[in-house]
Amino acid sequence: MKCLEIIGQLELHSPASYAEEWDNIGLLVGRYDKEVKTMFIALDATDDVIAEAVRLETDMLLTHHPLIFKKMSRVTTDNFIGRRVYELIRNDISYFAMHTNFDVMGMADAAADALFLQERQVLNVTYKDDISKEGCGRTGRLKMRMSIADLAEFVKQKFCVPNVRVFGNLDDTVESVAVMPGSGGAYIKDAINAGVDVMITGDIDHHEGIDAVAQGITVIDAGHYGIEKLFIPYMEEFIRRKIPELTIYKSEKKEPFVVV
Repeated sequence: MKCLEIIGQLELHSPASYAEEWDNIGLLVGRYDKEVKTMFIALDATDDVIAEAVRLETDMLLTHHPLIFKKMSRVTTDNFIGRRVYELIRNDISYFAMHTNFDVMGMADAAADALFLQERQVLNVTYKDDISKEGCGRTGRLKMRMSIADLAEFVKQKFCVPNVRVFGNLDDTVESVAVMPGSGGAYIKDAINAGVDVMITGDIDHHEGIDAVAQGITVIDAGHYGIEKLFIPYMEEFIRRKIPELTIYKSEKKEPFVVV
């Protein structure tokens, strides 16, 4: 199957029109007419990921976070971005990124599914028409009311993370939830306006966390990679279903840092 045909399937699922204006998605390296028999799926196009894709003689690399984000004036091996792009070109690997368009159509519901959220609504609407509205994050209700301490354990279990950071009182009980994979600081106001008890996110800084508590909302930070690694099994299942003839490889799921 040609790379362009595969892109057609990916963009049917997560249309490019749903991406934020500042984002850089789509085919970032390679050829639309490339014949693709094998695909490697990862969250980020790191040195290790690209080396593994090369070792496996992969035809196409698919990631969530785009490798090329800021404007590039040249491609050389003097910096890590240029070196990675060079390796992709040298090995004829077509490279495609699905970022904020997948956040809208994919990531948010995958995270909400993991938490079994009911009565879901879009947290931050970025697109709407007469029929539907779409956007980042989801709000909903847990199956049962529980303490923050129990919810933290539930989050650890469902996202397979060893720990979470909690801004708030562990003894408080909650039922209504906002989930925002990735960086959630900019969406705290949306969560407050939605009237939820707690926001579960993948990234929150010190001041955003304490400011959220001061405004009456608890925050559980499960880590950026902790939640967004859902991209890998989600897209593996989607591609196996839509393009079963493709051989799929995927990166090992592990945090990009260690806690010591």
